[in-house]
Amino acid sequence: MDLEAWSARLKTLADPTRVRLLALLEVEELTVAELSSITRLAQPRVSTHLARLKDANLVRDRRAGVSAYYRFDDAALDPAQRALWQALSTGSDDPLLRQDAERVPGVLAMRAADQNWADTVAGDMERHYSPGRTWEALARSALPLLETGDVLDIASGDGVLAELLAPHAHRYICLDASRRVVAASTERLKRFANVDVREGDMHALPFEDASFDLVVLMHALTYASKPAQAVTEAARVLRPGGRLLLSSLDRHGHEAVVQAYGHANLGFPDKELRRFVTKAGLEIHSAETVTREKRPPHFQVISIIARKPE
Repeated sequence: MDLEAWSARLKTLADPTRVRLLALLEVEELTVAELSSITRLAQPRVSTHLARLKDANLVRDRRAGVSAYYRFDDAALDPAQRALWQALSTGSDDPLLRQDAERVPGVLAMRAADQNWADTVAGDMERHYSPGRTWEALARSALPLLETGDVLDIASGDGVLAELLAPHAHRYICLDASRRVVAASTERLKRFANVDVREGDMHALPFEDASFDLVVLMHALTYASKPAQAVTEAARVLRPGGRLLLSSLDRHGHEAVVQAYGHANLGFPDKELRRFVTKAGLEIHSAETVTREKRPPHFQVISIIARKPE
């Protein structure tokens, strides 16, 4: 943005009431009446501020019957503006912000009592809990549809993905560089006769060429000192027609946040991940940002599915 546009954006965010509304709308979709009930501000005042925020492309709305639900549209922010918003929303310990957050569950409970639950979250259902409707239940229900063959799970951690996929694989090998993690994974997966957990280096896989139908690099590259080599090794052990599933953090600048997790790098931009895969001789079938975390610093995850030519 130019200087004039930056000045306008700063003026929009300079009002404490608008910051309160955005902080609420960042975590929940709410109506004018609900925002008024939470903030104890008159509805006309809330509407006026929402109109200002909508003009600034900071909120969007959707209609559901006679109601309009508002949501913070953080996709409209560039990295610099997002950093500004994070400083505003997380850098303050204002009692009004805490009080607002504490009132949200009560308002949502009143909404649920007045309406059918599905109607209240239509278009946004995946972000809301309902009994039995969890990502784990969804994954365990859908995974039997898969036929994965022989699978290699690189940097497999303590085996949480293997626990889901192994029942639907012919053979499942977990590989991790940490002896302690390998021990934990072995204990976790001991009930699966088709699972083998090994210690090894993703940069020099201890397997022959064309050994697997599916190779998984699930957040492995953030720990790779030579990520291109790790992808090349994954491609080497794939059979013709086999698939690679690669997911990684998008490039970010939050070194202090990930330092405790031992990351060797700060993620990779989409173009770099694509280059790793194509240089390894694989054909990309899909590559997309599959999620952006709601909580700051809003890490994004890129997922790529690629295939080895027959």
